[in-house]
Amino acid sequence: MLSRAGVAVLAAGAVVAAPLAAKGANDLRDLVGARAGQAEATVQDRGFTYITGHEGKHGAKHSYWWHARQKSCVHIKTSDGRYESITDATNADCHQSGGGGDAAAAAGVVAGAVLLGALLGGNHKQGHHDNESHYGNVNDEAHYERGFQDGLHNVAYHNYDRSDAYSSGYQSGVEQRERNTSHHHGRGGYAQVAQYNDLVGRSGEKAREILGDRGFTRVDRFGEGNTRYSIMWRAQSRQCLQMTVADERVYDIRDIGRHPACR
Repeated sequence: MLSRAGVAVLAAGAVVAAPLAAKGANDLRDLVGARAGQAEATVQDRGFTYITGHEGKHGAKHSYWWHARQKSCVHIKTSDGRYESITDATNADCHQSGGGGDAAAAAGVVAGAVLLGALLGGNHKQGHHDNESHYGNVNDEAHYERGFQDGLHNVAYHNYDRSDAYSSGYQSGVEQRERNTSHHHGRGGYAQVAQYNDLVGRSGEKAREILGDRGFTRVDRFGEGNTRYSIMWRAQSRQCLQMTVADERVYDIRDIGRHPACR
């Protein structure tokens, strides 16, 4: 098995290349605004095959589709159940090699960075960037990829190049890791715990009702005006939650571990 150092050497020796994004999104632009569940069949009918996807910020979904005959990859962003945008992506985003297409749409992915991501558990995609576009500079893209991998795999921040791209990639990797592990409650052992992360965005009243069904009891509350806080306790799993409700919606909910009322 290659060490991280070995991977870095291998990546440094790889050919530096910027795979270009072919024009495939034009074939799908009429689907922007359509319901994802209904439009997916049309995407497939037009020759595209789903390759991979990930969850993004604010509940958005990012998927990457490959057209084998055109050798083109497209990035579809879905929000609130509808296609929000459909854009060209790089071949690397669809786990394909080779280039072609408009240089203006180039993602600037370094071959070594892609290899690094592949060996460590998946390289970042177009949708991971804040502006949903890869860097045009191959060095910036490589720094972002290294930062993304470090954040994704929960290793120490190590920005030895003092690169803004590394910093952005690290933050994106941390956010993706948190989304990937949102099912986990931060507790080990064998005791079964109750889910609560799925309540963000629900009405405060409905969230308290659901938590009650899951075995929680409200043991304290405070705050006034538009923002109120509830302390919820589940003795069976010793979960002590603080739920923040703003404008009647759950803004934040987290396990705070201890509270005088949680006993």
